[in-house]
Amino acid sequence: MAAKKAEQALVDQWRDILALHARTQCELDRALHQHGLCASDFEVLDVLAAGSARAGSGSSQGSGSSGGDPALRVQEISERVHLSQSALSRLIARLEKDGLVERCMCPEDRRGVRVTLTAKGRTLHGEVLPVQRAVLTRMLAN
Repeated sequence: MAAKKAEQALVDQWRDILALHARTQCELDRALHQHGLCASDFEVLDVLAAGSARAGSGSSQGSGSSGGDPALRVQEISERVHLSQSALSRLIARLEKDGLVERCMCPEDRRGVRVTLTAKGRTLHGEVLPVQRAVLTRMLAN
């Protein structure tokens, strides 16, 4: 009986995590929509901005074509953003169309693609970062 209760407690905890994720994702989408983004768009911009910050502190990322920002391989982005490869590719194409990122061929592997923030993407990320962090604080702080 105790094992059954422990198992049910795990299932309940898992469902609580899923519900919190869903509520937080909806709040992020709602808040970011005012800036023309969804939560997944912001995550990609945030990963690229974090790559820029790491490169500024001595990382050896490849250089992108936009203001010297490092370019991350799509595979590196996909390891940090929870989207399928095809969904991520479509999202990056949309961000590129909107002028927020640039794609270029990977010089060390011609099959690879690197992505970097544009000046417009860096600016938008900086403007929206406090909005995203405020939603996370409101939804996740206990």
